[in-house]
Amino acid sequence: MFKKKVIIAMSGGIDSSFSAWLLKKQNYQVEGLFMKNWEEDDTNHICNSEKDLYYAEIICKKLNIPLHKINFSFEYWNYVFKNFLSEYQKGNTPNPDILCNKIIKFKYFMNFAIKNLKADFISTGHYVRCKKIKNHYFLLKGLDSDKDQSYFLYTIKEKQLKKILFPIGGLKKKEVRYFAKKFKFINAFKKDSMGICFIGKKNFPNFLNKYLPSLEGNITDINGNIIGKHKGLIHYTIGQRKRIGLGGLMFYKNKPWYVYKKDIKNNILIVVQNRKNLYLYFIGLIIKKITWITNYPKIIKKTCTIKTRYCQKDISCKIISLNKDKIKVYFYTPISSITQGQSAVFYYHKICLGGGIIEKGIPLI
Repeated sequence: MFKKKVIIAMSGGIDSSFSAWLLKKQNYQVEGLFMKNWEEDDTNHICNSEKDLYYAEIICKKLNIPLHKINFSFEYWNYVFKNFLSEYQKGNTPNPDILCNKIIKFKYFMNFAIKNLKADFISTGHYVRCKKIKNHYFLLKGLDSDKDQSYFLYTIKEKQLKKILFPIGGLKKKEVRYFAKKFKFINAFKKDSMGICFIGKKNFPNFLNKYLPSLEGNITDINGNIIGKHKGLIHYTIGQRKRIGLGGLMFYKNKPWYVYKKDIKNNILIVVQNRKNLYLYFIGLIIKKITWITNYPKIIKKTCTIKTRYCQKDISCKIISLNKDKIKVYFYTPISSITQGQSAVFYYHKICLGGGIIEKGIPLI
C-alpha cells in the first residue's frame, strides 16, 4: 500500500525525535531533515548545532529513517536576524522565534521538503494541534497548557495547515519525556532548548554588543531626575526589573525599580518603583502587521482573548477597530508591561486566530 511521505524537522531534541517515532507508528513514510541556520565560526563555538546533528543522526538511525541536511544560514541571517537587529535599534523588543517559524520552518523548509524531497506533509515537534472544522483548518492550542506553542505559530496560514502534522500536540511534555526514556533515546535527558531560535543560549548583552552599538545614557525617574546610568537602551525592555543597576538611593524607598519607558531620541531610560505602579499598566494596545490563520472573520467580531507574551494567561479583550493594517484592542482589566515589538496573539477558546506586532500600548494614566 502506498504510504504518504512526511518530512519531519529533526532538531536533535526529544520532541522531534518522539514525533518521528509516532509518525512511523502511524504508517507514514518518514524522513528527517536537519536544518543548520546559524554559522558558528564567529561565535566561539557557543552554539551546539554539531551536537544537535549528532543526536538527530543517532535517533534517525535508531528509527531506521533517512536524515537529510540543509543549510539555511543565509536565509536566517537576511530575513530573520537582520530584522531582529533592526527592531532592537528602534527600541523595540522583537521575538525572532516567531519570524523564524514563519520564514525558515514554514516557508523555506516547507518548500524544500515538498518540492525537492517530494513530501506529502511536513511535521514538527511543536505542542499545538490542527483540526478541520466545516471545511476550515484551525490551529489549536497544545493539550499541555504549560508547553503550548501556538503563540509562536500564529503566522501560519490555513493552506499551510493542510500540509503540516503535529504528532505531539495532544500529549503532555512529561509523557513525551517518559517515552523517550522508555525507548532509550540518546537525548532522553536533554534539556529543553533555550535562548534565541537556532542561536542558542548565550550571554545576551554580550551577544547584542557584537552587532549593535551600545551607547550609555542616563536613567531618570518619572519626574526627570537623573538617578543612574544605563548600559545602552538595547539591553532593557518594558517592565524589566532585573539588571537595572539601581539600589540604595537616597530619598527613594527601598523598593525594586521597573523599566517604564525608553526615550530613544534622548537615550534616556525612565524607571518607576513598585510592581503595581499605575504607570506600568495599560488598558489596551495598537497592533500592526496583522495576520489571520483562516479566512473566517465572523469569529473575530466576538469577544476573544489575547496573549501579549508567551506563557501569559489569556486576557479577555474587545477589538474596537479592525482594518487590514492595524487593530485597536481594549482589555476588560488593565495589564502590565506591554512591550513594543512583541507579538499579540488572539484566541477564541482553544483556537488560535492569528495576531500581529505590538506597535504601542494604551496607558492607564
